[in-house]
Amino acid sequence: MTITLVAINPNAVHPISPLALCKGLWRNHQLIVQMTKREVMGRYKGSAIGLAWSLFNPVLMLIVYTFVFSEIFKSRWGGVGGDESKTQFAVLLFVGMIVLNLFSEVINRAPSLIISNVNYVKKVVFPLEILPIVAMGAALFHSLISLCVLLAAFALFNSYLQWTVIFTPLVLLPLIILTTGLAWILAAIGVYLRDVGQTIGLITTILMFLSPVFYPVTAVPERFRAMMMANPLTFMIEQTREVLIWGHLPNWAGLGIYTLVALVIAWAGYALFQKTRKGFADVL
Repeated sequence: MTITLVAINPNAVHPISPLALCKGLWRNHQLIVQMTKREVMGRYKGSAIGLAWSLFNPVLMLIVYTFVFSEIFKSRWGGVGGDESKTQFAVLLFVGMIVLNLFSEVINRAPSLIISNVNYVKKVVFPLEILPIVAMGAALFHSLISLCVLLAAFALFNSYLQWTVIFTPLVLLPLIILTTGLAWILAAIGVYLRDVGQTIGLITTILMFLSPVFYPVTAVPERFRAMMMANPLTFMIEQTREVLIWGHLPNWAGLGIYTLVALVIAWAGYALFQKTRKGFADVL
């Protein structure tokens, strides 16, 4: 696959304004698409069934969740009863895993994005700021496949789909913005502090248990609920379930506030990345 690089003056001051960010993403959008495709295809390079693994993995996980939680644990979700809940629990859990995996896949890779692409830093003039965008694009591809599996399973189990599924992109957009901003921050810091990668892996593992993936927020004792809501994944998981499973409209006010905070963090992350990138080559 041929990648065309956009000419950039290596001695120029890297802009940090939101407008410069938008212009840079548009200017390099073809490069982002090409690298995202290469990222996705490269993950399955050499395997027997290739890209089909992206479909096989979520299908297998959904089957495992359904069996374990409906037949072994016989788990029930608060407010859901009857025979339907045997598979409903697995679907609810799968929604949480999709949101968690979208976040953790990008965040876990972020600290090594620059370190693992030294050739882009030292040998060619390259828009390094797109690397977190490419990582997000690959994660979104796998999340989309998992989402399709989820919707197919929900339709199979319930014989219908909630019409509110159309709001899913709007619900996930703030999380995408926030995660990309954090990825810029971690990618920049990861060049100078190599321990960040190990720390982030531990944090995302902890978040898996401190997020309402395996349980509803209502199951958390009142004294811990404020701490639970401070988790950036909690609101996103709950809102995704609202539109996909329960058929409720999103919390527009909450999404608006979340989006504003995400935009600020994204810009701050981009600005930090642009300010620190001049030292990447010296450190690497």
